[in-house]
Formats: sequence, C-alpha cells, structure tokens
Amino acid sequence: MEVVQDRLGDLGTPLAEVTFVVVDLETTGGSARDCGITEIGAVKVRGGEELGELQTFVNPGEPIPAFIQSLTGITDAMVRDAPSTGEAVASFLEFARGAVLVAHNAGFDIGFLKAACAAHGLRWPGPQVIDTVHLARQVVSRDEVRNHKLGTLAQYFGATTTPDHRALHDARATVDVLHGLIGRLGSVGVDTLEELGSYTNRVSDEVRRKRVLADGLPSAPGVYVFKDDRGEVLYVGTSVDIRARARSYFTASEQRRRMGEMVRLAAEITPIVCATTLEAQVRELRLIARHRPRYNTRSRRPDKVWWLKLTDEAFPRLSIVRTIGADDLAWAGPFGTRGAAEDAAAALHDAVPLRQCLTRLSPTRPTSACALADMGRCAAPCTGAVGVDEYAITVAEAAAVLVGDVRPAVAAVRERMSSLSVDERYEEAAVLRDRLGSLVRATSRSQRATPVRESPEIIAARRTPRGGWDLMCIRHGRLAGSSHSPAGADPMPYVAALRASAEVVPAPTGPGTSALPEETELVVRWLETEGTRLVDIDGEWTCPVGGAAAAHGALAPALGWAS
Repeated sequence: MEVVQDRLGDLGTPLAEVTFVVVDLETTGGSARDCGITEIGAVKVRGGEELGELQTFVNPGEPIPAFIQSLTGITDAMVRDAPSTGEAVASFLEFARGAVLVAHNAGFDIGFLKAACAAHGLRWPGPQVIDTVHLARQVVSRDEVRNHKLGTLAQYFGATTTPDHRALHDARATVDVLHGLIGRLGSVGVDTLEELGSYTNRVSDEVRRKRVLADGLPSAPGVYVFKDDRGEVLYVGTSVDIRARARSYFTASEQRRRMGEMVRLAAEITPIVCATTLEAQVRELRLIARHRPRYNTRSRRPDKVWWLKLTDEAFPRLSIVRTIGADDLAWAGPFGTRGAAEDAAAALHDAVPLRQCLTRLSPTRPTSACALADMGRCAAPCTGAVGVDEYAITVAEAAAVLVGDVRPAVAAVRERMSSLSVDERYEEAAVLRDRLGSLVRATSRSQRATPVRESPEIIAARRTPRGGWDLMCIRHGRLAGSSHSPAGADPMPYVAALRASAEVVPAPTGPGTSALPEETELVVRWLETEGTRLVDIDGEWTCPVGGAAAAHGALAPALGWAS
C-alpha cells in the first residue's frame, strides 16, 4: 500500500557537487542543418576547480567560407587532417558523460551537437543544459552591462581569458562567466542545481516571484503545508529540510503539471518541524486524512480502506467490508482497493471450499446446489450435505489462513498453478499467482500489525547516522510521541520524558479505530527496520510461525512479487 507521495530527502543537488562541462563550437555557418563543425572546446569543472579540458579541430567535410576563416582564424589547411565530425563529437560525448552542459547561447552549440549525432548514428544522451545567456538576462541588468554577449559578460566578471572566436578560449571565458553568475545567485540563496534551473526561461515569472513563500521556512526535518489565500490546504509533503524542499517547487526541477497549478494558487507555506522522520511521515498522513488536499493524488483518503472477513452466521462466508469490529476475529487487510480484496477472496476460495453465494442459509431448510458444488469448489451446505458442525471445520481452515498458518492455502493454490502450467494454461496460472499475492500480502499486513495494535505501549529506539537515538512511543498502533536523544547523552531520561508526554490512546474497538491503518503500517515498517531496538513493551509482539510474512518472503522471488 502506497503511503506517502514525496519521499524524505528530496532536496536537490548542491552546486558544489555538480560537474559542469562548458562547451563552445566553431562552425562553418549558422545553420546546423547545412553547416559543419570546425572546432570543439570544452572545460570540465566542479566546485570551482578545473577537472580537465578538451580541444580538437574537426574536419567538416566541406570548405570553410572565407569570412568564417577571417572571423575564427581556422583555415581549411588546419582541419584537413583533423578527426571527422562523428569521431570528434563521440570524443566530446565521452568527455562530458554524466555532466551538466553549459554554453553561451546554448541553443546554437547544442543544436549542432544534436545534428551531428543524428547524422553519424550517435545517441544524444539528453543532458541537462544551462544557458549562460538566459541566466545572465535574469541576473545581470542592462544598468550593469550594455548587452549579454560573451565578451561583455567576460569583461564584467573579470574573466582571465578573453573570448576570440576560438572554441577553447570561449569555453574558458564562459567558465568564468558561469562562476560569476553562480556567485551572484548564491547571495540570494540559490545553492542547488534545481534552483539554478529556475532562472532559465522554463520557469514563469509568476512562479519565480512566489519563491519568497519559502524564505522564512526552517532548514529542519518535518512537514510542509501549501495553502491558498483562503487558508485551504492544497498540498502536504515531507522532507528532511523543509526550506530546501519547498523552494524546489519554484524551480525548473518541478515538471509536474498539477504541482505547477498548485504553486500558482499557493499563498502560504506552513512548516511543522518534527523530531524524527517517522513523526513527519505520520503527521503528513494525518493531515492528508483530515484535509483531503486536492493536489495529494495518492493516499488522499487513507481512512478509506477495505477488509476481508468471515461473516457471523450459521454457514459463514467471506465478505468485503469497510470496517472491522472487535468481535470479527478472522479478517485480513487493509486493502487499498476493493479489487485487491476481491483477488484475495478468490485466492482463499481457490484453497478452501467456502460457500460463495450471498444467501443467508438456514440449517433446517435445504435448497438446491449451484455449479460450484458440482465442481468441488464448495462444501454445499445449502443442500444439507454438511451440517453446521461439519461446515465449521471448513470455516476454521479459512480462519487459520487469515490469522495464523497460511501455508496450507499457499500449497493448495501452488498445486493448482502447477497443474495449469503442465497443461500450458499459463494465463490462468498467472491469475492464480496474482490472487495468491493479494491474499498473502494482506494477511501479512494484518498478522504483523495486530500485536502492535493490541499492545498498550511499545517504546523503541534507533541510532541515527548523526549520532544519538530516535525514540518512539507507540500505543495501540498509533505514534503517541517521538523524540531524539543527542549523541553522547544518556537516552533513558529522554525515554522517561517521552513516555510522560506521549498521547493517551484508548484501546481499539477494531482495526483503524486507534490509528489509521496506514499509520499502523508505517509504524510496523519502522519497528521491523534493521537497527531498531525494543526498549520496553506492554503487551506481546509476535507473529505466527507459519504466517503470511514468512510465506511472502519465500514466495516473492520465485513468483516475481513486489515487496
């Protein structure tokens, strides 16, 4: 079941860690369709340091016009023995592998490179491209420079190389211009590649102006809430750095159309700082359930789930319901969709001959049997062939699968799958496989969650990479509180304070009554993560030996199930 839509840690790439390859081309003319490349110059830089250079003449396979020779100083004789266009461009692509390309008036240079790739059977890798012309137009005003030509900007930023229409010289000058522009942008808080992209022409002025909404946000882990001018919640997300993540919505890195629409409506961003990542995920889930933001496309209704249970009647059957009560002892779930619940029910019917009719049967008034009885797929209590006590054995088998040992059902379904495969009925076998997957996953969730939900209190801890411990107080499957003990400190006083301040959670009357099912699942996943330590527990935290969790782990690789 999908829980959260924006993963923690989605912060962008610091500019100091980005490898840029600044490139410049000299050509025989201005059209990539009709003209060729005569020289390639490129400089690779990262963190302000030069990592390497590439310079090569290129034989364009055509005479260089006289006025181009005069402009660049590159003659036919100089390129006669040079590599062909295909060879030179291939060398450049290898040099620039994995880097962000930078060029002054990038459309010209990138256009020629793409055309060369198409003409010589080379794959264009589709790198991110930064155009220093577009950047400069956003950052350097006409009050400062008369135009945004490379020579003008090189002089303005004090470039060590003067551009002179030779590829490597122009690339070196462009490096200095790039660093000057990055320095200018750094003063206004632009420090990631994604934010740098926001100053290209791919981001509208309307969106760019709204960057100020993120200016006062904390650089801390937690939840951020976008609201419109009426205070309506538009979107809820999480991050380990609220400010950095919120700012990314106003950059070129945000390509989702719905998010662009949301940003245009946004008038406020409310931060909620959290002690731990689990607390942030849980708060996000609760806020989504409470406000149902229109732009949270996943988990918008985490309270709306489906359950599979046995009915309470003389001849029980499987039923798909929205809620489970305290007296419903045999059930599985939750399911995100009714279809998944139906698949799980079908898998259980494949293994256990429960009746599938919806009629409420009487032990004293037999009726005629359906086709499933003739096929051996139903015990046929409707006919009086089996009584209440005998049918109860079948019901007990089904209940055992839901709450305890899933192995008999798995074995029965896999035997049927094998028979179908022998008969080369592979599509039918695949249907059984998918049904079995739904059943095993659902029973695994319920069997793992039940002891956590029934425990009045669980205190657990996990050491963090930065030192210290993340501490959780879980009561009846609900995150009642969380805190962090710093590195080097005794965590037990923090545990005592957490326990004293944690939320009081009443015992559940059924699944989902003390906590949202997805919240309990989040908590269970956190508890099961390697490195988590159990500090104290009021209750029992156990799972059946033959339960669905073990079966899922064993079957997933063989049957190609998702984890």
